[in-house]
Amino acid sequence: MSPIVPALAGKLDGLQSSAIRDLLTLTARADIISLAGGLPDAALMPRERIAVAAQTALGDPAVLQYTESPGLPALRAVIAERESTRIGRSVPVEEVFVTHGSQQALSLLAEVLLDPGALVIVEDPAYVGALQVFRAAGARIVAVPLDGDGLRVDVLADLLAAGERPAVVHTVSNFHNPGGVTLAPERRRRLTELAEAHGFWVIEDDPYGELWFDRPAPAPVASYSPQVIRLSSVSKTLAPTLRVGWLVAPGRVCRAVELLKQGADLCGSALTHRIAADLLADTDWLTTHIDTVRTAYGARAKSLVEAVRTTFGTRVHCTDATGGMFVWADFTDDTDTTTLLPAALEAGVAYVPGAVFAVSNAYRTSMRLCFTTSDEATLTEAITRLASISR
Repeated sequence: MSPIVPALAGKLDGLQSSAIRDLLTLTARADIISLAGGLPDAALMPRERIAVAAQTALGDPAVLQYTESPGLPALRAVIAERESTRIGRSVPVEEVFVTHGSQQALSLLAEVLLDPGALVIVEDPAYVGALQVFRAAGARIVAVPLDGDGLRVDVLADLLAAGERPAVVHTVSNFHNPGGVTLAPERRRRLTELAEAHGFWVIEDDPYGELWFDRPAPAPVASYSPQVIRLSSVSKTLAPTLRVGWLVAPGRVCRAVELLKQGADLCGSALTHRIAADLLADTDWLTTHIDTVRTAYGARAKSLVEAVRTTFGTRVHCTDATGGMFVWADFTDDTDTTTLLPAALEAGVAYVPGAVFAVSNAYRTSMRLCFTTSDEATLTEAITRLASISR
């Protein structure tokens, strides 16, 4: 008699691996210039300063022990101080919860805020990690388009007027991934007015806010309303390997997240929390470090955009990179970027097709380009290679 094979949970039906993570495997070849992965530049990560912080932390045996589920108190205190400055109001430590990267924060929030079938509004094109989380939670996902000023809050207002009642609206407010745009201040205010009038949460996903080039990002969406839950991390400013992210939310949300995190992994790493606390508290050093990262990324972004516009002319329209890590580009001559990708890889350049980020719009002629991990000359060469196979 054949054994009866146990089943997996039905919620896995329809879930797919991140196409971007799968693409990173292909682009690991040394001959490929990758504009695909959303990776910070390892050469700009402060290895020496991290090593000093790690050595200092290891002087205390307690860093090898379990820590509190909401995070090491010293780290939460530093984050509370930094978030208070950014938001413009006092953030108590009780409203800060440290997670294993901000992706875990998003995942835990989906469990806390969403019942199966609940409506979630996302931006279109959308952050792939958010789509994975909300689909796994069994949410009904509706997309609202982006334009040059970010989320089309007027379209959201129309949906609300038509009777839609979201539980959550998710926005990557600064230097959008993948769209490269920033939510305008007046839309931030209007979004929170709608949240308070209709009783939904706003999740402000902000891993890129400190990576501005010419001028700082606008005041956070969270500065307008307590119904905004802010997410951020040190992955883009210090190093992803620390796996330190956080959420800032009302106490009742943090308490609910704590219950779920205890079931997921009990707590984070006291060692990496202590390292992150040391680096974030060293404000003079941190300011200099982030300025160095901004300067490097700003020069690379300018070179990439210039190369696209000079090489392709009117065939490709791309966003102006004012911060963050990405440029969003659209072919205007009906070039299909998914169909083009194998030839691009053969020519030694990689990007992410726009279809990966699609919710309602197919983005068949679009692509996301990441400028952080190559120097200016290499970025220009990547665009030259791309042009050579897309005529």
